[in-house]
Amino acid sequence: MCGLLGFISADASAPQYVSAVENALPCMHHRGPDDSGTWHDNNVIFGFNRLSIIDIAHSHQPLQWGPADQPERYSLAFNGEIYNYVELREELQAAGYTFNTEGDSETIVVGFHHWGQEVVEHLRGMFAFGIWDSQKEELFLARDQFGIKPMYYSTSAAGTVFASEKKCILSMADALEISTELDVRALAHYTDLQYVPEPESLHKAIRRVESGCFATVKPGGELKQERWFEPRFPERKVAAGDEDKVFQKIAEALEDSVAKHMRADVTVGSFLSGGIDSTAIATLAKRHNPDLLTFTTGFEREGYSEVDVAAESAAAIGAEHIVKVVSPEEYAAAVPKIIWYLDDPVADPSLVPLYFVAAEARKHVKVVLSGEGADELFGGYTIYKEPLSLAPFEKVPSPINGVLAKLGAALPDGMRGKSLLERGTMPLEDRYYGNARSFNYQQLERVLRHVRPEWDHREVTAPIYAKSRDMDPVARMQHLDLFTWMRGDILVKADKITMANSLELRVPFLDKVVFEAAESLPTDLKISHGTTKYALRKAMERIVPAHVLHRKKLGFPVPMRHWLAGDELYSWARENIEASQTDDLINKAEVLKMLDEHRVSMNTGSGPDHSRRLWTVIAFMIWHGIFVEKRIDPQIDQRDYPVSL
Repeated sequence: MCGLLGFISADASAPQYVSAVENALPCMHHRGPDDSGTWHDNNVIFGFNRLSIIDIAHSHQPLQWGPADQPERYSLAFNGEIYNYVELREELQAAGYTFNTEGDSETIVVGFHHWGQEVVEHLRGMFAFGIWDSQKEELFLARDQFGIKPMYYSTSAAGTVFASEKKCILSMADALEISTELDVRALAHYTDLQYVPEPESLHKAIRRVESGCFATVKPGGELKQERWFEPRFPERKVAAGDEDKVFQKIAEALEDSVAKHMRADVTVGSFLSGGIDSTAIATLAKRHNPDLLTFTTGFEREGYSEVDVAAESAAAIGAEHIVKVVSPEEYAAAVPKIIWYLDDPVADPSLVPLYFVAAEARKHVKVVLSGEGADELFGGYTIYKEPLSLAPFEKVPSPINGVLAKLGAALPDGMRGKSLLERGTMPLEDRYYGNARSFNYQQLERVLRHVRPEWDHREVTAPIYAKSRDMDPVARMQHLDLFTWMRGDILVKADKITMANSLELRVPFLDKVVFEAAESLPTDLKISHGTTKYALRKAMERIVPAHVLHRKKLGFPVPMRHWLAGDELYSWARENIEASQTDDLINKAEVLKMLDEHRVSMNTGSGPDHSRRLWTVIAFMIWHGIFVEKRIDPQIDQRDYPVSL
């Protein structure tokens, strides 16, 4: 788990940019405080910050390897962990290859020599890496199936730069003549969806290699990206009486995944939020670490904490449990720092408690496990039930469907049956946009200065939906969330916020073997018996404490709607809105109006809840204050990071 930074020159002039790479590396010191280094030839520069987890004394990067006749043909910079590296190593040794280290990174480059680009299909883990082939003079970049590990890139006349964090590229913008122009379309997508969707970033000249993709680039050439993994959910019927075999397959896959994810030369702990996902992971992890530490966070406000349930779960599995309670004052003070670490804003208030619990965990361990991905793979979101409740509409003839749609539109807002008629007569592609949306288009027009009708959520979701036409409605929703909410919100915060604390987070649900057990589940084993994740719950019956099995998912809930209306954050929010120099981008008067409407609504118990919309805009304003205006100091330790950022 580390931070990589690389540059491929357009004209064999790489040596003149070595100092620029060296100066940019400290921007992500937090990703790898244990070791740092660079390597270059005339075409390529690799920089690296290492957080040592496996083969601590060796496996330094950038790493060189090659066959006997070309011992330094390949150079590697790798961020992530390969959990099946032991098995891959044995397979490659049996094929005649020799290794110089005991770590997982060398298996990637040896595998690349053996399998070529198909090496990515053999890797079981999370990864973003670059391999320079000095013989072919070609750079190969790749990301894991789900996008657990990030990779940004930008191409200018000087060449192509790529990095784990965007701020490294921004720090090299002058040297490489990279534009820092804001992408107003990406801003519209962010404001609509609460995250910047891949491959965009808020800087027009900086993009991302997408999840499940690899890319190649030669000196002076364009970066060519290709998808190597497309998640499918081909529904297969399960014969009566065979359900237990399905549940057993899931249990065995997850047990194996957790066992592989426990591989480390340092102590591994586990986040524990109180729901089935994290509890299943922690319970299985305890089998491999009798002294397992678990960590959770919460707030003092009643109804916004899973501390008690998490503590009960920890006691049930025999784990030592550590709790961090976050106050509103701590919350507000940490926001600028957290947004700096994010590179682009993510309007998810749970980022902040995650930051604090990660900081607490880092005092005790270097690696934690977590339950991300279970909802997308096994059907865990409540909204996934909707296609079942709307199924009768599919049998209605089109002419009648049209009449019902007009009837629904004509009914007064709030009238019983209006929402059912509207959503039941609406195609899935129009009614489901992913797991989160802050603004509808009319609201976007009132808040943003620059917005166009074609920039709404459909611009993001339509290409994804086009690939899932052969799937059932629930599977289509899962497929969409894998490409939107999960990689735009969940995995961004999981990576950026834990790495901000030099803590490696591992996600055993997002494993290729677990996905193989989940991908062909029929809908009636996902949404069944009045619950979500039915098959997973059945698979975990003998593993997870009973009090957790059917408990409603909360995660790290934040009392944001109360805080923005009360003494905790109202004044803080108003001050940030008024101070922001974003008048050319945002209608601040409209945002302030929303803030006051929200305050009245919460205090009277009647009116709109604008908390999600407000938080989305305020997070962007703070981001703009840090990265564009240079007005806000994120309070990063300047001993480790360039003052210029």
